[in-house]
Amino acid sequence: MDTKTVLLIVLAGIIALAVVVFQYYKYAKKRRNLAVILSFLRFIALLAILLLLINPKFSKQVLTLQKTNLIVLADNSSSVASDRETIDQITASIKGSTNITDQFNVSDYRFDTNLSDSDTLDFQGKNTNIAKALTSIGDIYAKTNSAIVMLTDGNQTLGKDYSFYSTNEKLPVFPIVVGDTTSYEDLRVDQVNVNRFAFLKNRYPVEVYVSYNGNQNVTRSLSLQVDGKVVHRENLSFSNDENSKVVSTLLEARSVGTKSVKVTIASLENERNVINNGKTVAVEVIDEKVNVGIISEINHPDIGALVKAIESNEQRTVSVMKPPLATEELEEIDLFVLYQPRTTFKAVFEYIERSKAATIIVNGAHTDWRFFGSIQKNYEVNDNGIVQEVTPVLNAAFSKYDISEHSFEGYPPLESGAELIGAYGANDVLLNMSIKGMAMDNPLMFVTDLGNHKKAYIMGENLWKWRMHCYRENQDFKNFDDFFGKLMVYLSDNDSKERLQVDYRTVYEGSNDVKISATYFDEAFLFDPNASIQLSIKGKDNGVSTEIPMLLKENVYEADLSNLGEGQYDFTLTVKEENRSKSGSFTILDFDVEQQFLSSDYKKLERLANTSGGKLFFPSQIEDMIENVTSDQRFRPIQSSVKNVVSLIDFRVLLGLIVAALAMEWFIRKYNGLT
Repeated sequence: MDTKTVLLIVLAGIIALAVVVFQYYKYAKKRRNLAVILSFLRFIALLAILLLLINPKFSKQVLTLQKTNLIVLADNSSSVASDRETIDQITASIKGSTNITDQFNVSDYRFDTNLSDSDTLDFQGKNTNIAKALTSIGDIYAKTNSAIVMLTDGNQTLGKDYSFYSTNEKLPVFPIVVGDTTSYEDLRVDQVNVNRFAFLKNRYPVEVYVSYNGNQNVTRSLSLQVDGKVVHRENLSFSNDENSKVVSTLLEARSVGTKSVKVTIASLENERNVINNGKTVAVEVIDEKVNVGIISEINHPDIGALVKAIESNEQRTVSVMKPPLATEELEEIDLFVLYQPRTTFKAVFEYIERSKAATIIVNGAHTDWRFFGSIQKNYEVNDNGIVQEVTPVLNAAFSKYDISEHSFEGYPPLESGAELIGAYGANDVLLNMSIKGMAMDNPLMFVTDLGNHKKAYIMGENLWKWRMHCYRENQDFKNFDDFFGKLMVYLSDNDSKERLQVDYRTVYEGSNDVKISATYFDEAFLFDPNASIQLSIKGKDNGVSTEIPMLLKENVYEADLSNLGEGQYDFTLTVKEENRSKSGSFTILDFDVEQQFLSSDYKKLERLANTSGGKLFFPSQIEDMIENVTSDQRFRPIQSSVKNVVSLIDFRVLLGLIVAALAMEWFIRKYNGLT
């Protein structure tokens, strides 16, 4: 307590005593014994009030010793399972060192896909994410003086490249390399890229990355098998300088269903690890052939241009027909292209309205505008009898699908013979009209979606000029064909909204990421978070049969099926108390990425140590590691002092004392008849 506070306390006592003397002994005439008691109580109350205002405090200095945190971070993946004994010995040596325990607070963590605070290792992890583990430790110990001792083989299967992870030396990493550090000659299939889906009778791409580790000149055969049948084979040559190859090929989708694509590179003589010489992926072949019917009374170059553009995708076939057509012929068509319709198209229009079939209507100088206006009620046509050249202007605000890659700048004009007046939405316009450089308030091309019935309108002829212009500018027809291809996809997608929607993959590599998710909507198509959805799983070849509830997770229902083994499975999703269900099937491949590694990646671990301010060690150098971290000046315990300032008397005690003294004084005065 400082001198100023002591003087204030003394002054408070003098003031309280002076007030009491003035009140009880100068003018008052009372019995002496009673006056002493009352003056004492008044003195106590006044002194307590003054002390409450002064609030005297005293401080105490407390010295503490802060130890550095030493995080022992152990790899729990299956790739280091054979080094269990080595890891246990290293951990025991660190914890058993008195130099370590005297200088550090030791904490145990383990990691595989995720980080967990445990020293119990089961080596069941199917993936390794070193970068995520280091980032998580950095977040936990961000504001402390800490160091990491990491026991791992350095082989990572998930996440960012950890070798350049840097903590600005605030959290240095001291890797201890476990596993075999010898470099062996090895051929491996690193990655196989393939689309999830392919269309029947189409060719789908397969891209294979193969690498070689060694100093010899070797040549080995790479083969691709689809459902066990070899469909592609070629020889690859490697050397120390040319140690990687990328193979790209096209395979034909010959039948519908899930196809297993196995890529294999022939093994080397005495190769130690042949597990990584092959990789299996899968592709689902689906049949979504679209039959397009072009109906026209006249012969025109536009028809040939449309046929070529539509059939640029092998999933679409085109038939050119003249009206009138029998109902049986119309039923074979999935998408109609009506070219400059006239009165003979009446039966076709009536069928389209009944079936809600997707339609493209191309108008021009030969269109019967009076018939066109009478056959539908959505648009009013102003036929002025004048054929004009109209230039296309792309509408950037169109939002039905992406048209950002396309440009119509410099395209020749079409010939249009009428103006369209009606309730077409501005957002549905693909192309606007421009006449002699002046923008017109009329669409040249637009789409509509009325009650799940999609149509597209083109208000001009001579589309063949656009296709020729595209070839003249780019030496191919891709821009024109893709533009109409996207329109065909949009019009063909006529599926109504499903209240229960399921998202899953048909093929999973291993069981780590096997998840099925679903969304469910109420009758107003708003997400229903209170639905009860049951998932039933049945294995086709392993007898597995189970039912689990779907759990709600961020506006989606999800089921984690990582406990399933390899095999083929059927599933059914059922919404309880609703007559709604969805079924499907998926395949889990036998794949363990952790078994793809043969040697420890000590070079990456060394880069990590250097960038973070640590140092690399091997199991035989544990004593050197302990000596290094204990002698490092960065990890010396820090002595700190804490100054605790507390009140001399608790204010609650002073308040109680004031109330008690004044109450007793009042009671004694009243008892003795004093005012």
